Amino acid sequence: MQIYGMKVITLPREVSQTRGRFFFSEARSKACREKSADVIVPYHELIWEGQNLIKARVNECYLMEERMQKISTQGDNCPQKSRTASNEYVGVQTFIGITENNLTEVSLKRDDLFEQMLSPSNLNKAYKQVISNKGSGGVDKMEVEELLPWLLKNKETLINSLRNGTYCPNPARRVEIPKGNGKTRSLGIPTLVDRFVQQAISQVLTPIYELEFRDNSYGFRPNRSCHEALRRAQSYITDGYRYCVDLDLEKFFDTVNHSRLIELLSKKIKDRGLISLIHKYLRAGVQTGGKIEETQQGVPQGSPLSPLLGNIMLNELDKELERRGHAFVRYADDWAQRMREAPD
Repeated sequence: MQIYGMKVITLPREVSQTRGRFFFSEARSKACREKSADVIVPYHELIWEGQNLIKARVNECYLMEERMQKISTQGDNCPQKSRTASNEYVGVQTFIGITENNLTEVSLKRDDLFEQMLSPSNLNKAYKQVISNKGSGGVDKMEVEELLPWLLKNKETLINSLRNGTYCPNPARRVEIPKGNGKTRSLGIPTLVDRFVQQAISQVLTPIYELEFRDNSYGFRPNRSCHEALRRAQSYITDGYRYCVDLDLEKFFDTVNHSRLIELLSKKIKDRGLISLIHKYLRAGVQTGGKIEETQQGVPQGSPLSPLLGNIMLNELDKELERRGHAFVRYADDWAQRMREAPD
């Protein structure tokens, strides 16, 4: 399935086109109401016809309501700081090249992270991940099954607003969930569109920072798990580290310093547009009971970006502990430091 890529196909017979709109068979209409990504994904195709790209929504049977997420085209309307389009983003290629009768994807420069984020393959992957994660909607009440029709209708506007710096993220929806100790954990649930964009950002940045993260870190990293963290802890015990000091940073995700985080990101990421977009998400605010609150610190748990941003911050402590020669295991914001002798 491709949302932002192109595939040349022939329209199935049960689809007829009238003035740019499509009508579907009852079988397709029934299938489109299913929420499973396995149902939604296979039937969507894009059709190349002359110089126009026509979307064939074989599995879609309803129109999006106008209440869904709006995209600002005026940077002044966004309370977060808008970025100024730099020379690198003027006249960028559109990812699609035509050689004779074939469609080909245009290659990207490795250092142009913003355009890598907007590449068809990365956006398709982000969409599939958001769909597979499921979850409840954000402040705009858009549900998972409504994301695909929204993207098809607003794709170009979304990409243009991201590229020219006028995109304005919505506040996250504040949710309190119970913890085992009787307390609650605050989550910030972004809208489906913002989860889609954040997932696309995370997919571009994760390979870069995976090269920086320490081997003692296991939380929210690809191909790592809590079981591997336990095995590492067991290996320390086998090596004679009989004592353990547990460290837990209280409300870490709620108290991350934005300035320090942006400083760390800027040391590695030189794409100012991408840094600015991340900063907008940090300052997007949260909505609690109909009231929007500013977020001057913290990375709300519940978004695709927060685990990566948290690890980027905590990696600094990992490096310091490693520099001092400590044996430790970290999973997210929980550490287990191992010692051969009892602490004083």
